[in-house]
Amino acid sequence: MSVKPINSILFVCLGNICRSPLAEGVFGAVLAERGAEQAFVLASAATSGWEVGSAPDPRSIAVAAEHGVDISGQRARKVLPEDFSRFDLILGMDRANVRDLKALAPQAARDRIHLYLEFATGSGRDVPDPYYDGDEAFASVYRMIREASEALAKRLEASVSPTSGQASSTI
Repeated sequence: MSVKPINSILFVCLGNICRSPLAEGVFGAVLAERGAEQAFVLASAATSGWEVGSAPDPRSIAVAAEHGVDISGQRARKVLPEDFSRFDLILGMDRANVRDLKALAPQAARDRIHLYLEFATGSGRDVPDPYYDGDEAFASVYRMIREASEALAKRLEASVSPTSGQASSTI
């Protein structure tokens, strides 16, 4: 069975100001470290419209900056209907995000939607929303996302055939 290569990834959380902007920025940084950033289209979005147009939470910007990642230029946006055809992989930060995404998605796109940590590392854990917590919660979420980003990059590299540059495994 042929599997479509993954060239575009959308990271999704509730407001698109804490977790998903971090995931977009950190995964982009991991790809850059591996020289693969040009191979992927990355974005992030929200299941809610509460924060549309807002910059990431200052605590997310700060924890990313501590690790050399600049997410300050990102702006929150809501998931759009066309995202379900535009992105090869849609990763929800928690089970509620995944449930909301699957409810919004056309039937044909539902197999593109996964729980981020489960898809990346095999862990069925949610990335917890740090919004109502302190700096340590943001640092913990950063570490989870960094570890998952490394695992996701390895998984995607393993799915690409070294000779053709096309996906050859069953992701």
